[in-house]
Amino acid sequence: MSQSNGRQSGRDPERHRGAVTLRRGAIPTSTADQRLLDSRGRGDWKTKDAWRALRILSEFVEGFDTLADLPSAVSVFGSARSKPDSPECRLAEELGAALARAGYAVITGGGPGVMEAANRGAREAGGLSVGLGIELPFEQGLNDWVDLAIDFRYFFARKTMFVKYAQAFVVLPGGFGTMDELFEALTLVQTGKVTRFPVVLMGTDYWRGLLDWLRDSMAAEGKIGPVDLELICLTDDVDAAVRHIVAAEAALATDQEEVREEAVARTAADQQAARRAADAGAPTGGPGRSAGVGAGDPGPDDTGAGGPGRGDADGREG
Repeated sequence: MSQSNGRQSGRDPERHRGAVTLRRGAIPTSTADQRLLDSRGRGDWKTKDAWRALRILSEFVEGFDTLADLPSAVSVFGSARSKPDSPECRLAEELGAALARAGYAVITGGGPGVMEAANRGAREAGGLSVGLGIELPFEQGLNDWVDLAIDFRYFFARKTMFVKYAQAFVVLPGGFGTMDELFEALTLVQTGKVTRFPVVLMGTDYWRGLLDWLRDSMAAEGKIGPVDLELICLTDDVDAAVRHIVAAEAALATDQEEVREEAVARTAADQQAARRAADAGAPTGGPGRSAGVGAGDPGPDDTGAGGPGRGDADGREG
């Protein structure tokens, strides 16, 4: 459920729950996330939480269905509180345009500030501008530069979409929410949940202190490895950021093609080995029959898997 900022438009504030619009006294005082995490009312869990699980599932289904045909995309994060004329907003708008020209859709949280600037840059450059809104007890509705929007009740469903449908994260100056997305991405890359997923920080003056702390405290004390610091690309150059993303996507495509070719070669080798084993065990009475067929005497390389080509391959890849 998203909330529109009525104060800016002169209208009463409103919230949206899918097809449902709430205004004035109909707007609840808490959000779906607050109610989900509330420790009170535990006696009602058998009814409320069971039904809430279906609502959560519906958010995943709607997100997957809506974004399934999205082209290559980049998720851009940054503060909703940044002013339109701030350095980070100007940088975000330039970034959004550059990503669009490179063929990427731009995904943001759909709010104001840095998010709006990135959406605007993408939209004005002719790219696809996506906003993934979230129900909050304050602040923004979706900005006017979003072409494709989804409103979420739950942060975890929304965060899944940011990662699943993006080829990279670009993170500009922001607050707790921005930090949350940044460290979630770093954790997913570090633990191998996603591969070749670039994380770009833009705004060197803003991020330098954090990177110094990661190196001088976290890495120095062994809480992360030196290689983990290499997961982050720091730059103020929009073109350099886009080149980094394009190169990582190309490398991933190469890796995937190599894996596919290796799988094809392995399958062909297994099938050839199975045919040789079958030929070696063929009786002299006639070609084409495996030794022991119908006599309970399997050949030396018989896998018992029901035919040639199975067994070895299944055993390696199962």
